[in-house]
Amino acid sequence: MRLGNKTAIITGGGSGIGRETAVLFAKEGAKVVVGDVNEAGGQETVAEIKAAGGDGFFGRLDVTDKAQSRQLVKDTLSRYGKIDVLINNAGITQDAFLTKMTDEQWGKVINVNLSGVFFCTQAVAEVMMAQGSGVIVNASSIVGLNGNIGQVNYAATKAGLIGMTKTLAKELGRKGVRVNAVAPGFIKTPMTAAVPDKILEMMKEKTPLLRLGVAKDIAYAYLYLASDEASFVNGAILSVDGGLVI
Repeated sequence: MRLGNKTAIITGGGSGIGRETAVLFAKEGAKVVVGDVNEAGGQETVAEIKAAGGDGFFGRLDVTDKAQSRQLVKDTLSRYGKIDVLINNAGITQDAFLTKMTDEQWGKVINVNLSGVFFCTQAVAEVMMAQGSGVIVNASSIVGLNGNIGQVNYAATKAGLIGMTKTLAKELGRKGVRVNAVAPGFIKTPMTAAVPDKILEMMKEKTPLLRLGVAKDIAYAYLYLASDEASFVNGAILSVDGGLVI
C-alpha cells in the first residue's frame, strides 16, 4: 500500500475532492483524520472509510479558527502518535466582478482559502519538524496561475498558495518536510455545481482532453505527492487540468 503506516489529515474532507481523497488514502493504508465544518458530511466520509475496512475519525474543523486547527492536531497525536501528511483541501468561492464584490465576499474567501491554510500548516509543521519528516500538499488552482473573471478574491488566494508553497518548501525542506501544491482545472464537484452549464461546456471544449475533471483525478494527484514515490518532489505546483492551460 502506498500510504501504509501513515497518518493523514485532510481538510474539507466532508465532500467532493476531500471525501474522494480521504477514502482513497484509507484504501492505500493511511489512518485518515477528516476535518470539516460540516459534521454530517465528515461523519459520512468516516463511515465510508470504516465500511471499506479503513481507520479514521472526524474532527470538526473551521480552518479560520486557529485554536480548532491546533486542537485537531492534538487529537490526531493522541489517537495515532504522529502526523505524516496534511492535505490543505478546504476552500470556498464567493464570486463577483471586482466593482460588485463586497468586503464580506473578499474577506471570507481570504480567511478560508489563505489564512486557513496558514493556521493548519503552522500547527502541523511543528509536529513534522520534530519528527524530521512529513508531507504538506496545498490546493491551488489554474485560476491562481491564469486568473479568472469574477474571481479576484479566489484567484488571489490560489496565487498566494503558490507563493506559500514555494516558500515553505524552502523553509521546511531542510527539516525533512516536503511541501507541494496541486492546481486543478475545472472539476465536477459540489463547488462547481452552481456554475452555469454553458460555462462548463465552454471549459470542456477548451480542454484538449475534451472533458471536465472528476474528484478522483485530484485525489490521485494528492496521493502521488503524499507518497514516498514523490520523495524528491518539493516546491512543485502540479497542474491537473487536462491541458487547459497549455
